[in-house]
Amino acid sequence: MGGRCARRIHRVDAETAAGRRGGRAVDVIRTVPELAARVAAWREDGERIGLVPTMGGLHGGHTRLIRAAKERDEKVVLTLFVNPTQFGPDEDLAGYPRSEAEDLELARIEFVDLAFVPEAAEMYPPGFSTRVQVDYDEDVLCAADRPGHFDGVAQAVTKLLNLSRADSAYFGEKDWQQLQIVRKLVRDLNIATRIVGVPTVREGDGLAMSTRNRTLGAEHRAIAPRLFAEITRAASRIAQGEPTELACVEAAENLIIAGFSDVEYLECRDAERLRIAPSPGHGARVFAAARLGGARLIDNVPVPDLLAR
Repeated sequence: MGGRCARRIHRVDAETAAGRRGGRAVDVIRTVPELAARVAAWREDGERIGLVPTMGGLHGGHTRLIRAAKERDEKVVLTLFVNPTQFGPDEDLAGYPRSEAEDLELARIEFVDLAFVPEAAEMYPPGFSTRVQVDYDEDVLCAADRPGHFDGVAQAVTKLLNLSRADSAYFGEKDWQQLQIVRKLVRDLNIATRIVGVPTVREGDGLAMSTRNRTLGAEHRAIAPRLFAEITRAASRIAQGEPTELACVEAAENLIIAGFSDVEYLECRDAERLRIAPSPGHGARVFAAARLGGARLIDNVPVPDLLAR
């Protein structure tokens, strides 16, 4: 009991020291056998393991995920892996922002215990032929414009959960659809990992933090916060009884007027099953994906429970 208390004090001190750029060099592991050996040693010592899966390009949202993991778990595994199986043929895998040195420095500051940074060939070696297929409606949100995307996400997440043997894994609520799919994945496959959703972290002007924000030029960066503003306004109008389709269509039109090149979707859906919610009750959310410059931005907000009052 004393040892566990001491670790908790260390974690609190680590967060306090983060702003002073404390910490130590992060252990970086790039192969599956090395990760398996480290995890086995932790398990033998009875340590709880938290997994923070990312594709790198870390920002304040990832910092929040790491800190959430450190609150719950004794050991935190951060993964930096740009997963090729979730990119479509017309999507720029090679152009996805990568910043390994900066990411590892942030991990050091936040006292991450281990960074798993595999190459694609390490995760999918020659002869790899197993697929994880998500049985999901093709017209739901991101699935409509990114066929096969969530199959690729599910494949990588399944491998990372198995490799890390994590007690908990942490995902941001900005990609709410991904969060729900991962939750269903662990239920369906009986994976003994608790999936923890962490609230979206935003810039001061409301823009949800995202690695893809780095691709925005100054002009587009000034426009980008309109996405959050419009879906928030639509959610408020829906909560006050306005038809969902009207509120969402007008919000999408406003984004085009503001300078977005395309609105892939802007819809009100049930938060758990992601079904269209023409008469939303408790738990409905407004979801949006829109293109601005070369960036595809996503966001979502809950519909306030005003109708129930």
